[in-house]
Amino acid sequence: MALLGLRSSTLCIALIALVTVALLYRLLAALGTPGGGPPLASPPAGHRELDLRSVLSVALLAAERGGARVAAVREASGVHARSKGKTREGAEELLTPGDLASHRAMTAAFHHALPGVKVISEETDNTDVEDAEWDGSINHEVLERIPHPQPALQKALTVWLDPLDATQEYTDNLVKYVTTMVCVAINGKPVIGVIHKPFLKLTVWGFVGRGHSANVQQRHAGHSPHESPVFIVSRSHAGNVARQAHAAFGNKSVIVPAGGAGYKVLSLLDVTGDDSDKADVYIHTTLIKKWDICAGNAILTALGGHMTTLRGEEIVYEGSPKNEGGLLASATLDHTLLLKKLSVL
Repeated sequence: MALLGLRSSTLCIALIALVTVALLYRLLAALGTPGGGPPLASPPAGHRELDLRSVLSVALLAAERGGARVAAVREASGVHARSKGKTREGAEELLTPGDLASHRAMTAAFHHALPGVKVISEETDNTDVEDAEWDGSINHEVLERIPHPQPALQKALTVWLDPLDATQEYTDNLVKYVTTMVCVAINGKPVIGVIHKPFLKLTVWGFVGRGHSANVQQRHAGHSPHESPVFIVSRSHAGNVARQAHAAFGNKSVIVPAGGAGYKVLSLLDVTGDDSDKADVYIHTTLIKKWDICAGNAILTALGGHMTTLRGEEIVYEGSPKNEGGLLASATLDHTLLLKKLSVL
């Protein structure tokens, strides 16, 4: 009997020790290793949880680094544009060293700071020679305006990059139209947008449902935009917008041609220190790529505006980079009324 009791006590002690070790391991895995190192157990690929404030901080870093390359390349060596194809309308799609230098800087920022996050860029140069160090800190304005963590699963994120929007205008030295843009979509919905003007050193950001940069707000027009809105359209892909806008709103409607989708979105808003034209409606009737419009879509939505196809459909930032349904964007107008009046398009 004494031997049986001794065996039972030994077994109990062993079980207690095993449970204690297991609990300690789980606690250390949750808290991280001593000295603030990474957790002992990493989640499966794609299931890592990210703080979207950090993702926004990397997006700001990427847009500004890309913009610095755009400006530096133009100053140092000029444009040297070459064609990479033609649009459906027959216009040349240009590529410059500035596009590629910006692409490298922007993709490197994400690949180094947030490895594994899906990144889609307009360009396809895999040379990764940039100094892309990120100290892990959250941008001070982001931290001030969004003080609490914003968790999201890595696998739900897609980052859309436009390393140089308005390349045609870049080659023509119309640099006020040039932007670099970053958009973060979650399950296809645009959530974070960054538009940077490299030649003005101006950056605007929006985070849907959480806030936006201090330098941007909705623009309230001094005229009656419901009766005679100011339309901003593409310089090179205007299509028949002018005729159709006049048919819908009358000949008093003003048509402003401009370059760059990022520039056109900012024209719908009030941005401190910006030199954009001012408009009430941004309209595009031909094919447009999602990296051109995703950042603007997020910023407009964060400020209470709207961007849809010409049929009023939400644009999904997944799958094909092509948006075939045209584009209608506004910041303060009744979007449903706009769609109804422009049904002639």
